[in-house]
Amino acid sequence: MRALAVVIPAHDEEALIGRCLASVTCAVSLARESEPDLDIAVVIVLDACSDTTAAQVRRWPVEAVEIAARRVGTARRIGVAHALSRLPAGADDTWIAMTDADTVVPPNWITHQLDLADAGVDLVLGTVRPDFADLSARHVAYWRATHHRGRPPGNVHGANLGVRASTYARAGGIPDLVEHEDVALVRAARALRARERASDVHEVETSGRFTGRTPAGYASFLARVHAWVDAPPLAAPGA
Repeated sequence: MRALAVVIPAHDEEALIGRCLASVTCAVSLARESEPDLDIAVVIVLDACSDTTAAQVRRWPVEAVEIAARRVGTARRIGVAHALSRLPAGADDTWIAMTDADTVVPPNWITHQLDLADAGVDLVLGTVRPDFADLSARHVAYWRATHHRGRPPGNVHGANLGVRASTYARAGGIPDLVEHEDVALVRAARALRARERASDVHEVETSGRFTGRTPAGYASFLARVHAWVDAPPLAAPGA
């Protein structure tokens, strides 16, 4: 790959955006060390932010785009378009890596995706782990028991999604949806028979909060699991 576009939508993430950008900056630095000639554009899309997220973003070596759509699909789509406009490479030589503003990526987050891309993969579905500090002990135990290293389930997470730019274009890009825009992109890419790989080698850690920025996002999933795992046991008869 000759170019990389990193895209991160953000809506009022002042408490978490700093750690996100610190981790992304680290991953970008490692990618530059591995491939010095790689052109990289990191774009944060500030979507209707009313807190200090924008001010914090400007402290980092990234480009910020401000919109007021209140739709994560629109934010990702605009971010990708902006990043690609900054890169000289053709679509076949450009990789798009997406994550979220409440997520911490590992140092190999970019390099592993680029290795897969160089091996011919068009679409990478990375795994996501919630921040265990946000969960109960029972919830953490349940998560560990149902997620096994080396066996990624292939779930779609916008917080850890990579795609070749040519595949992205052929699939019609990210749709302007309030939620599940990542799933829609992957479905369209699969219809094109894109070469796909699920991987937990570059697993990311995302917020374990139960109230998220999209109605049916990862936070909603965690809330449902929490309600089931941590539900109080039924009282014994006569108690």
